[in-house]
Amino acid sequence: MSQIKNNLKPQDIVILLKIIALGNKDWFHHTLAEELGMSQSEVSQSLNRSKYAGLIDDARKKVNRIAFNEFIIHGISYAFPQHPGPIVRGVLTAHSAEPLNKIINASEKYVWPYARGNDRGQAIEPLYNTVVEAILKDNILYELLAMVDA
Repeated sequence: MSQIKNNLKPQDIVILLKIIALGNKDWFHHTLAEELGMSQSEVSQSLNRSKYAGLIDDARKKVNRIAFNEFIIHGISYAFPQHPGPIVRGVLTAHSAEPLNKIINASEKYVWPYARGNDRGQAIEPLYNTVVEAILKDNILYELLAMVDA
């Protein structure tokens, strides 16, 4: 008997944050997929996992912000742990990116590795391999993902 895997994956967080970043704008699976550099099936499977976890409503359109915030605050660092890596070129994240860099003054920078990035810092692996390309087109998503990394 096969068991259905409903464990959250890192891209689920990216998709939920993208939905939050869109605000009240209408969206479809194919538009999320295109904007995030994912396949439509990845988006669909992700929304199913998020629904199972109680992070999105039954219609798979509205993020359950209370549950999602609780997961981000208390669970993400355990579910998807990060440790700073070597110094690389990339795009600023965590406390090094806006809006946190206006509040936190740190000497070390954290970056998502990206060959065309303008900054150097310790590597932090993004939640999904297409994050950097996606955030270059969506500043709200960028800020949300950077704050999650913090």
